[in-house]
Amino acid sequence: MPAVKGFLIDLGGVVYQGDTLVPGSAQAIARLTEANVPFRFLTNTTSAPKRTIVEKLASMGVEVEGDHVFTPAMAARHLIAERGLKPHFLVRPALMEDFADLAEGDRPAVILGDVGDGFTYGAMNEAFRLLEDGADFIALAKNRKFAGPDGKTCLDAGAYVAALEYASGCEAEVIGKPAPEFFHSACADMTLNPGETAMIGDDAEFDASAAVACGLAGVLVHTGKWAPGAADGLAPQPSCEFEDLLEAVTAMGIRR
Repeated sequence: MPAVKGFLIDLGGVVYQGDTLVPGSAQAIARLTEANVPFRFLTNTTSAPKRTIVEKLASMGVEVEGDHVFTPAMAARHLIAERGLKPHFLVRPALMEDFADLAEGDRPAVILGDVGDGFTYGAMNEAFRLLEDGADFIALAKNRKFAGPDGKTCLDAGAYVAALEYASGCEAEVIGKPAPEFFHSACADMTLNPGETAMIGDDAEFDASAAVACGLAGVLVHTGKWAPGAADGLAPQPSCEFEDLLEAVTAMGIRR
């Protein structure tokens, strides 16, 4: 594996689990900061705006700048403006903060994120009818599952994306992980090539394997949603696996 000069790091299940830091994660981030190694938090989180993610980290003693956080909502905002879309948002109310003051176009589009209990029949059917009428379909992410605050896996938004795809016959454009543009834009923001960057995550498919497919090193950590055999049958395989974020950055050359 080529020498790594920068890192993309997943948040949920890697840095924190619910409202608790994963052991060693704060130390790992401190090492990266002290060594002036570039890093970005590349997360498919669509339940909270960027501001609250930064504030949550700060409340746990992890001080980072807003520019360290890359979310699908940021990518969606750019896409809506660039294409002149008229969005119908199926997202949590809190996330609308990241879409404030956004000019509205005239091309209908369904923008779907994680709304938790908001995935009611009525909400899904309203989105379905818009897709039936020709609206574009943009999914902020399509993960299958995530690690909940209690440590148990939970159904993620990907199941609802798949349901709307099945019913409408429309394929969603996914703009979070594993979209290559999402990985590559974060690399470019660090002025690094994909081959100089490692993605560290707890999702074997959407973090590690997807990163390798996009030209990055894909590092799988055994925290969060990880379970034995998580990478079995995936192609490409993760570049390497470690117990946690601290072990990963240490093994990849970042020491005090």
